[in-house]
Amino acid sequence: MAELRREPVLMVGEGWDAYRLLDSGDGRKFEAYGPWRFIRPEPQAMWSPRLAEWDAHGEFVPGSDEDGGGRWQFSAPVPEDGWPLEYGEARFTAQCTPFRHLGFFPDMAPVWGWMGEQLDGREDAETLNLFGYTGVGSLALSRYGRVTHVDASKKSVAQARDNAALSGMEERPIRWLVDDAEKFTAREVRRERRYDGIILDPPKFGRGPGNEVWRLESGLPGLVGDCRRLLDSDSKFLFLTVYAVRMSSLALAGLLQEVFAGLPGVIEHGDLAVAEAGEGARLLPTAIFARWSNPG
Repeated sequence: MAELRREPVLMVGEGWDAYRLLDSGDGRKFEAYGPWRFIRPEPQAMWSPRLAEWDAHGEFVPGSDEDGGGRWQFSAPVPEDGWPLEYGEARFTAQCTPFRHLGFFPDMAPVWGWMGEQLDGREDAETLNLFGYTGVGSLALSRYGRVTHVDASKKSVAQARDNAALSGMEERPIRWLVDDAEKFTAREVRRERRYDGIILDPPKFGRGPGNEVWRLESGLPGLVGDCRRLLDSDSKFLFLTVYAVRMSSLALAGLLQEVFAGLPGVIEHGDLAVAEAGEGARLLPTAIFARWSNPG
């Protein structure tokens, strides 16, 4: 039976040449994506900034309503079509999107590293990336074997394919699928498929390609249950991240403890965070997670 470890784990992204968290505070964060610097909203940055001034190329100004929205304001030219960045062997395009993101989530870097540790030495692994966005995680996983990348957004999957081409990885064994994550996973269960590892990064709310409605609180238990049916005692991991919800990582771990009761291994939970650069650096929390691993 999988053992639940109650002590929370902190997974910290330290930044790299392509990304730095320069400062944070007063509900915002100041970041460098390669040569370009941006300010974005960050409610968890409740402290004061360390730097006296933030010299940014652009800032995302949020909307005034509860549904979000907002727009970018630029003080200097920024490439509309984006610019290339690197993580390990993967190259990808960063770009100012209408949803305040820049084409990838840098706080996932320690997660990509952790998944690689679970699959170390493998070249035949079968992994599944649900809600795969622009594919940086899929590219990182592809060095260990075949990857199935699923996202409901046709635009995101197209960007993921472009990132694979930019990385010279067009021939890597990756299936790029525009599909609803719940429906696809249920079909894989009926097909009696199995995977060595699964990563899922679901939004709080979303719509599938057929206008299917996704709500995290109601949809997550069933989705995790189907993911469990795609894993067995020889599988290596499942990693679940959740953003922007009033929920504890211990709640996610409790769900995994119930669903993974019949498998060996370890269940852990905690926070993802990004470390600021420079003197007096602080840790900015970004998401909660729960993970199952089977080192045996």
